Amino acid sequence: MTTALEFMPADKIAAPRAWPAADNATSNNAAAPAAAATGAAAAGRRRLEGKVAIVTGGARGIGEAIVRVFVRHGARVLIADIDDAAGQALASSLIGTGEEAGAESLACCSFVHCDVSCEADVERAVGLALAAHGRLDVLCNNAGVLGGQGTGSPNNNTNSIASLDAAEFDRVLRVNALGAALGMKHAARAMLQGNGNGHGGSIVSVASVAGVLGGMGPHAYTASKHALLGLTKNAACELGKHGIRVNCVSPFGVATSMLVNAWRDRTAGAGDEDDEGIVMSGARWASEVEKTEEMLRGMATLKGPTLREADVAEAALFLASDESSYVSGHNLVVDGGVTTSRNVIGL
Repeated sequence: MTTALEFMPADKIAAPRAWPAADNATSNNAAAPAAAATGAAAAGRRRLEGKVAIVTGGARGIGEAIVRVFVRHGARVLIADIDDAAGQALASSLIGTGEEAGAESLACCSFVHCDVSCEADVERAVGLALAAHGRLDVLCNNAGVLGGQGTGSPNNNTNSIASLDAAEFDRVLRVNALGAALGMKHAARAMLQGNGNGHGGSIVSVASVAGVLGGMGPHAYTASKHALLGLTKNAACELGKHGIRVNCVSPFGVATSMLVNAWRDRTAGAGDEDDEGIVMSGARWASEVEKTEEMLRGMATLKGPTLREADVAEAALFLASDESSYVSGHNLVVDGGVTTSRNVIGL
């Protein structure tokens, strides 16, 4: 069989590319990745060193996990949340947990009250980050609500589109979609203003598998997450010329208080999620979490691991860091394959 190379003059055929040897390189290809990973871990590399980040909805759940991993990797983080007590407690607990010393350690994590559906709150949060640190490198749009949960019973299916509550639909869209859009607006302005010389920035939004596949959540929530995916792609298209990357993470179900309470309330026939789970006794709450995780494991395609907040935080860390420097407009789905297939033939 004649190949394309046979038609090329010998002097035009490039020599094989010589790739630079990695640190601790070995001739054993199978061992090389492990050696490299071990070397990076041993060096204690901090992947957000010197960066300034805002995490909305960062006081609890997935947001709290993102805040913790960002701080651990060297970022100065502003928690923006409506839960003042939880947000302030988290910020206080993280002061001085990084490698900073003295007065600088006080700046590694702080809190501001912020309702993301209120533009003045979002603008104030971004302004505080700029005032304190002079720049904004990362925005993580994590704040969100699931929305009202009906019983789903045949005789009273309040989740039905035929029973859509317009006010509830508007509330969910204002937080999940408008809130993210406002975050992108003011973060983009800050990144353009304070990060000159091509530094760019990274905007990461926490979406959901409900934005990828129908039937994964209530109508309002599903609509809001589809909107967030579209917004991510459009913003990435516009902001790319400024070196600003825009991506999102879409996890499968995680047994946060929001999801645990929603499923518990739906079973009990309540109409909306609440925070009762937070004040349950430790043993009772642990039992509720385990029941939720067991249901999620039963629905999962990938058996073995259980998806938890830290897994989503690690995905957000990747997209926030320079390791994803050529990734933009992407939806990183963290679902163990749930949205990729349905095993209808019993494979």
